[in-house]
Amino acid sequence: MGRRLFGTDGVRGVANSEPITPETVLQLAMAAARHICCGKGNHSAVIGKDTRLSGYMLEPSLTAGFTSMGVDVTMVGPMPTPAVAMLTRSLRADIGVVISASHNPHQYNGIKLFGPDGYKLSDKEELAIEAAMADSSKGLAAPEALGRARRLDDAPGRYIEFVKQTFPKGSRLDGLRIVIDCANGAAYKVAPSVFWELGADVIPVGVSPDGTNINKGLGATDPTYMCDHVREEKADIGIALDGDADRVIIANEKGVILDGDQLMAIIAESLQSQGRLYGGGIVATVMSNLGLERFLDGLGLTLIRTSVGDRYVVEEMRKRGLNVGGEQSGHIILRDYVTTGDALIAALQVLAVLVRKNKSLSDIGHAFEPVPQKLENIKCSGIFSLNDELVQKAIRDGETQLGRGGRLIIRSSGTEPVVRVMAQGDNEDLICKVVDNVSAIIKKATG
Repeated sequence: MGRRLFGTDGVRGVANSEPITPETVLQLAMAAARHICCGKGNHSAVIGKDTRLSGYMLEPSLTAGFTSMGVDVTMVGPMPTPAVAMLTRSLRADIGVVISASHNPHQYNGIKLFGPDGYKLSDKEELAIEAAMADSSKGLAAPEALGRARRLDDAPGRYIEFVKQTFPKGSRLDGLRIVIDCANGAAYKVAPSVFWELGADVIPVGVSPDGTNINKGLGATDPTYMCDHVREEKADIGIALDGDADRVIIANEKGVILDGDQLMAIIAESLQSQGRLYGGGIVATVMSNLGLERFLDGLGLTLIRTSVGDRYVVEEMRKRGLNVGGEQSGHIILRDYVTTGDALIAALQVLAVLVRKNKSLSDIGHAFEPVPQKLENIKCSGIFSLNDELVQKAIRDGETQLGRGGRLIIRSSGTEPVVRVMAQGDNEDLICKVVDNVSAIIKKATG
């Protein structure tokens, strides 16, 4: 049985259209309760969300689903995804749920699920939950055994303190001027507070959510405004989060972007110098730049690649005992502290290097020279298979042209209706030619 609902990062779609409807989300909560919260004793769930208008529709559906199965619910309101993962563990809950479509526009929403250990569910567990949705009436609680629901008013304060504890003891951010772009998303309250409480002069951006402006012209997926603001405000660093604050993009004092690959390089090199990098390397995805791989090789470290999706990165980190991993898009997972990508904690580790070395970010931020890389996103509606004969021939031809020194990746997105075509290597003209050729064939195949 294949997965019908779950993609690379939970269930996602346009709000109030299948599968992001109150009815389906209700059934999803009931099925998750049936699968995870089985057995005798009290069971509980933590529910957080971002700032999308549709969150008001989906939160009651999840609450009704869980309470109907006898599961108590703790609602924490707008909170970053990693905060919900942390609170799930802290509150000894059986399951954590985040209502968010992360970097997508406000029209989308989604459901992310965490187990009691704070880690995202595996493919096997998600498949079992889908199967359990077939019988929504099974396991309903008796009237006297229904779950209760409450709001945890001090959740933001708990998370702020948790994040601050990851910054080196005795260190502060005094004298640093920081632009923090919260994308009008889940971290709009907690993120400025974290940096301000550590002593920084904070310039907040994207902290006025209205339900429909999340990620709109701001944030990690559109950091231009943040970069401009850094230059205008003469800031030392700019930090841009996505809608649920599990990914981060940073700009130096000149407004030059550092993506997730550069951030992983800075953090890995710093931890290795302190004897705190475990497992002899880091984990990234097939999308990460070859320059990162070569940089790590020069340090005697290995880059282990996985499929796209921070969940797969974390699974590989756990299997190999590594404590640093992430994605070029800005998901940075630091397992010494967290179980999933955490934008604020990743940013603080970069700032810790800045403070310790007493240098500007432009001095330390360009850890390696990336090889030429081109990515094209092709909108794809309806049914499309990458196994199309002409598409496969174009892929084979492209791989042959790139040779052993290049990489060609073609994949259907698990979070939006696009096909991504990416190539990288030392010859920029060849990279562009291969991406253009393969993209043209895919566009024809998609109609």
